[in-house]
Amino acid sequence: KMGNAESNAYQNHLSRFLPEEQSDIDGLFNTLSGSSGSAGAKNAKAAKKTMTLAALQARQSAHTREPLPEPMTVRLYNGMKSIDLPGKSSGPSEQVAKEQFVIFMSNLLKGNADEKISIIMRMIAKTGGPLKGKQIQEFTEDLITSVVHVLSYRKELKGWSLENTRDSSSGVKALASELLSELKLPDGTKPVDSQLLETNFDQSVIEDWVYRVPQISVFLSVVIRQGLHVLHSLPDQTNDILNLVPHCKGIKGRGVASLFDIPAIIYINSHLPAELQHKWQLLFSSRLHGESFSQLCAHIVNKGPCIVILRDVDGFLFGGFASHSWEVKPQFQGDNRCFLFSVFPTLAVYTYTGYNDHYMYLNHGQQTMPNGLGMGGQHGYFGLWIDSDYGKGHSKAKPRCTTYNSPQLSAKEDFTLDAMEVWAVGDVPESAGRKGKKSILDVDPQAQALLEMAGKSRQSEGLREPIEEDEDDD
Repeated sequence: KMGNAESNAYQNHLSRFLPEEQSDIDGLFNTLSGSSGSAGAKNAKAAKKTMTLAALQARQSAHTREPLPEPMTVRLYNGMKSIDLPGKSSGPSEQVAKEQFVIFMSNLLKGNADEKISIIMRMIAKTGGPLKGKQIQEFTEDLITSVVHVLSYRKELKGWSLENTRDSSSGVKALASELLSELKLPDGTKPVDSQLLETNFDQSVIEDWVYRVPQISVFLSVVIRQGLHVLHSLPDQTNDILNLVPHCKGIKGRGVASLFDIPAIIYINSHLPAELQHKWQLLFSSRLHGESFSQLCAHIVNKGPCIVILRDVDGFLFGGFASHSWEVKPQFQGDNRCFLFSVFPTLAVYTYTGYNDHYMYLNHGQQTMPNGLGMGGQHGYFGLWIDSDYGKGHSKAKPRCTTYNSPQLSAKEDFTLDAMEVWAVGDVPESAGRKGKKSILDVDPQAQALLEMAGKSRQSEGLREPIEEDEDDD
């Protein structure tokens, strides 16, 4: 009787996988348990086979560089081991049976929050039971570190690399803190900082968190698929994994590293409208194109939706997403998909409040209106402002920016700019061909007319940058 109950549960879990997925999972288990050969004859045997932590670690280190960091391998193993099989004496065994392996894969890759949670609890701490915030934080940091590591190892960063981005270690901590800030106690309160690390959270709270913070499941899926190299290329790959990292264009071979780190790219990208998440293309970098407001305008006008990121001289990193093409005009532009964000020292996204429609603003060469690039708030009090006198800016938010409810993003309210980048997201519009390469004289026909009246020829005509081909950086 017991044997039937066991095989029923096992068959139900197995039936969630397509036939080719089943053979992928069988193959992996057979490798790990040291059995191989024709499936039919060996199936009965393989079902009795078990795998050990040593085998899982050996598979990892059979490569020169492990696809997964050691702590994550141990966590995965603890998750597999924690699955109770009907009819088996409960009590921790040091080996993993095939049924446990299949149920682990089924629950984490195909299950709902309820099915994932007991495994995740055991991956966080072998003991299960209420968990301290600090334990959840360590697990989340391990998880994010593993995602960055395995995507780099499998060459799945789509043109980004650990060389052309900012060091990820502070980004891992910042993203973990941001995801952890969503932990809510049963009474709805969110403990913060040191209080969060010492608080005990029970299973229902962690289940609610996994349900509300989709990144945890997506990251686990990436770690299993790419780390154990199972089901990694099959069509059921969900969109959240496909667009986890956008394709990166325009930075390869240019000798600069982006101001973004990989965890921040993943997080900011997840907040973009879905149709813009597949590609980022570098339009402007102060380190490549010089520190000039007219250069900035020339590179970003009419290029479709963009992400602006800057670093102040104190090392704070922050920016905004502009949902529409930037245009030089003395009015606010954009819509309620725009947002502001911080990357360092904290990682966070601030979305519109509905209080006003001061989403984005770009003006140059006007005497009556402020000249510069701004997002949120109002003239003189922007949530993010870069002055046309390039190099100065402000982030005024007392106590919060009216448009986005963001705090002060820079270290000092009035800041000095250290570096800046603008990335086009999604596909750059067709019309951005020649039109996008306007010089500041094209943007301001008055200035052009004055030059012509004075009989001056336009020296900058021959100096335009060639339009970059949309080279494939992968």
